[in-house]
Amino acid sequence: MNPNMLNKLKKIQKEMMEAQEQLERKEFFGKASGVTIIMQGTRQVIDVQINPDITDEVDMLQDAILVAVNDALKQIDKETEETMGQFSSGFGGFGF
Repeated sequence: MNPNMLNKLKKIQKEMMEAQEQLERKEFFGKASGVTIIMQGTRQVIDVQINPDITDEVDMLQDAILVAVNDALKQIDKETEETMGQFSSGFGGFGF
């Protein structure tokens, strides 16, 4: 492998690692019917906020939590795809 290609691959690898670290530190907010789930890009839930007005309706609360978690996960997936997808398009010339 020639040195220019190796240097380019090292640069892309460094950029990918930095982008991944930024995604992992970012917070995503999933919301549904009075429930907010705050999740890091690592998919770790870091906070759950529930509007007290909906605590009397357990079924609605359970559904809202599920929807909010899934909303946050979709946001993480979308941003991960957008952020990391830029790197996969650059590998066309390398046979990847």
